[in-house]
Amino acid sequence: MSFEIKDCQLLYFGPHPTFKGRITGVVRVKIHENFLGNDSLYKLDLKVRTETGEGMPTADVRHALLAHAAHQLNRLKSRRINVPAMAAE
Repeated sequence: MSFEIKDCQLLYFGPHPTFKGRITGVVRVKIHENFLGNDSLYKLDLKVRTETGEGMPTADVRHALLAHAAHQLNRLKSRRINVPAMAAE
């Protein structure tokens, strides 16, 4: 099984409607997966968030949101590949 991230794009972001100092957004990720000989190419829209301070530059906000998406993808990837086979009892 292979799992490859082909593209990652921050679609939009903005202030959270109720929590002051929190920015939320959506990151679109294109993934190529090969499972049992079947190739799949699909897109995931990940909801991301970050806590910001006063006057945080936009570039830092974008970096923090993409880092949150990377963390989510690493968790997803670790569940999808190298799953150890369980011994039959």
